[in-house]
Amino acid sequence: MKLPQTGGCLCGALRYEITEAPQMVYTCHCTDCQRLTSSAFSMAIVVADGAFQLTRGEPRPQQKTADSGRVNTVWICPQCGSWICGAPTPGSVLRVPAGTLDDTSWLRPTVHFLDPQQTALGRTPRGQPELRDAACGSAGVPLLDSVRPVSAPKGGPWQLPVSR
Repeated sequence: MKLPQTGGCLCGALRYEITEAPQMVYTCHCTDCQRLTSSAFSMAIVVADGAFQLTRGEPRPQQKTADSGRVNTVWICPQCGSWICGAPTPGSVLRVPAGTLDDTSWLRPTVHFLDPQQTALGRTPRGQPELRDAACGSAGVPLLDSVRPVSAPKGGPWQLPVSR
């Protein structure tokens, strides 16, 4: 993988740059991720917010309240609706959908989040962890509370809302 990595939304209104290697590459098989991506699973990378720089455009927040009551925010393109990044809580790591990267050739999932209420739609590769109890909190927000928290994202006039 070469750094920096670049990416953007479908219509090109939003562009970003990532300057550090991801902390994790994951797939999530929860129902919300299936609906969000219109697929059997989502794939995303987890990056420190200081490594993510918005270089063009201004995303808008989209929020969903999980069954737990937790408010999850994803940032989407106001023109094409592409999910560009998200954070489970303000000041935490960012999740960036893998399909928004310009170069996806290096992506290899390191963990698979599975909904404890579902069977996996596919088999995970031998030797890779399956975390049945760590499915998304909803809307593409894996419960990554054990990952080191960092400050709010930088790179544009937008800010993550403080939601609890």
